[in-house]
Amino acid sequence: MTDSHPAGPMVYGMSAPDLIRIVSRSSPMALAQVERVRTELAALYPGIRTEVLPVTTSGDRWMGDLAQLGGKGAFTKEVDAALLADEADLAVHCVKDVPADRPLPQGTTFAAFLKRDDIRDALVHPGRLTLDELPPGSRIGTSSVRRVAQLAASHPHLRCVPMRGNAGRRLEKLAAGDADALLLAVSGLERIGATGLISEVLPVETMCPPIGAGILALQCREDDVTTIEAVTGLGDRDAWREATAERMLLHVLQGHCNSPIAGYARSEPGGDLSLRACVFTPDGKRVLNAHEWAGPLDPATLGTSVAVTLLRQGARELIDSIPH
Repeated sequence: MTDSHPAGPMVYGMSAPDLIRIVSRSSPMALAQVERVRTELAALYPGIRTEVLPVTTSGDRWMGDLAQLGGKGAFTKEVDAALLADEADLAVHCVKDVPADRPLPQGTTFAAFLKRDDIRDALVHPGRLTLDELPPGSRIGTSSVRRVAQLAASHPHLRCVPMRGNAGRRLEKLAAGDADALLLAVSGLERIGATGLISEVLPVETMCPPIGAGILALQCREDDVTTIEAVTGLGDRDAWREATAERMLLHVLQGHCNSPIAGYARSEPGGDLSLRACVFTPDGKRVLNAHEWAGPLDPATLGTSVAVTLLRQGARELIDSIPH
């Protein structure tokens, strides 16, 4: 008599492979994100085995201007390659690091977006000062053109100094005196257990977040139906809707890594979806704003609509005028 049950762990009638190989960037934060995925997989499929393949990307190695490496794709290229070479079954990405001005690598797809984390930025200052309390000339460590532009607009008396590297490395540079304060993502500090260092959490009205902030995406090969079906159960509908709207916005705008573009979609408890977005000049002196509600629109159409509103205000000329 043969066993009629499908192979692999079972839950609620779903089956999963015995082993899922996960590829990710090798930074402590990226590996913490993988642990979240492993924990959620284990809760859904007790007994499932997972292996982690950490890779150091060219973006992690390079400390200069990201545009010289081709932009944000420098953080995903080696991860994508491992997935396509069948060295791994699943890739874990921060949505904000995945370029939206071009499609995903052929043969891959997003199988799920996890429940969204905090989208806000935080100020880290050793003396616990807030942004408004920092004295003129204070050096803020950040290489984000989005943060630089917004600080130039709201706090022109502060000075931004370039600072790249993972959050831990930036905190080391702060301690060494390379800057007086840092701007870091709240969700990133949460992932590495460093929220105790936060001196102020900035509201989105003060510091509009990057597209895809706080959302982890699970990427699979399109033909790997088994893994796709297994990880779909980890997905969050609101995160999917928000990420879809935001990434379509960025796709239509054709924003590059030197484009000061910010924005976030928000799903309300009743199901309404809104999208707010801004495009800045690098010096923060010109700001284009758009904020729309989806109504009957699907998320991708909402993203397109908000992008068109910004294009009508001159976003194309503004984005194209910035070297990259």
